Amino acid sequence: MDGGVRLGTDVLKALALGARAVFVGRPVIWGLAYKGEQGVTKVLQMLREELKVAMALAGCASLKDITPSLVMRHAASHL
Repeated sequence: MDGGVRLGTDVLKALALGARAVFVGRPVIWGLAYKGEQGVTKVLQMLREELKVAMALAGCASLKDITPSLVMRHAASHL
């Protein structure tokens, strides 16, 4: 990934593709610029909630349930 992790769904995708961790830079900076430490805390809470919802929709009860099987692959003929 190019570092463009901005949403909880981005975190889910990265983990499904094999990442063991993600760096969330830009949203944290936005939160910091908006309301300092409180803004950063809010951004991280939002990301966590978005990830929880995405996991629930994908049928994942825990981070261990996020596997490459969630990734849909299409044959080149469908592109």
